[in-house]
Amino acid sequence: MKKLILFLSIFLFFGSSHAQEVKCEVSINFNRLDGVDVTMFEDMKQQVYDFINNRKWTGDIFQESEKIEFSVLIELASIEGGNTFSGTIQIQSRRPVYASAYNSTVFSFKDEQFSFTYDRFANLEYSESTFLSNLTSVLAYYTYMVIGYDYDTYKLEGGTKYFQKAQQIAGTAQSSGGQGWSSSERRNRYWLVENHLTPRFRNLRVCSYEYHRNGFDQMAKDVTAGRTAVTNALLKLEEVHRNFPNSFNMRVFFDSKSKEIIKLYQDAPRAEKDKIIDLLNKVDPANTINYQKIL
Repeated sequence: MKKLILFLSIFLFFGSSHAQEVKCEVSINFNRLDGVDVTMFEDMKQQVYDFINNRKWTGDIFQESEKIEFSVLIELASIEGGNTFSGTIQIQSRRPVYASAYNSTVFSFKDEQFSFTYDRFANLEYSESTFLSNLTSVLAYYTYMVIGYDYDTYKLEGGTKYFQKAQQIAGTAQSSGGQGWSSSERRNRYWLVENHLTPRFRNLRVCSYEYHRNGFDQMAKDVTAGRTAVTNALLKLEEVHRNFPNSFNMRVFFDSKSKEIIKLYQDAPRAEKDKIIDLLNKVDPANTINYQKIL
């Protein structure tokens, strides 16, 4: 009996220590393709799912309830040669707000420069140091970005080493000549992570941390104090906007957060509404009309 208990304890220990960190939902839309074998996309979906969910991405131990949740939507627009696809990939991650049933969107981005070759009868090969496949490089890149964004919401700049892994993938993939990796373009995978790691965008990461930890995670205890902390976090973006107006990374931040921000301030006092609308119109002019919904 003691041996059985010992065996179970060892099994549970090693099982939890190797538990994966992410829980990803995968969808593939191929409605725009004609005359294709549906079962191929079922296989593709399963392989993408297994690649993301069954791989160890960090050295940390996660309980099931702690896994980082995100979704991947691949929309295929064209096919060439039977196995080369092009389309878009959309990623959206979320994290729970402390002491609530609410999940806050952390990262939401639609990448329109996505193409890859897929062989349904081959394993999805991946190496951190060598470019083997555009499909696996893109999937690994965005998984590390999701982890980095998530870690940044719990600890100031806590996601740095995972952004660095994404940066390494982007650097290695440049040799492929594939779309989305080139430094000569401005709004792509290369610059998304490159900008995020530079000191000039540090206040964007400070904002993300304070927004979630000092703001939303405190609202179960005090909504007013939590909302004030969110305002103070968003004020950090004034410097980023002043130095780099309409930057790619700021656009991604507000694409992820603008709806949540609008909803948050709709119940605020009028003076607070006016203050936050003035700030948002300054740092996110693309959403000026939408921010009027706060009133």
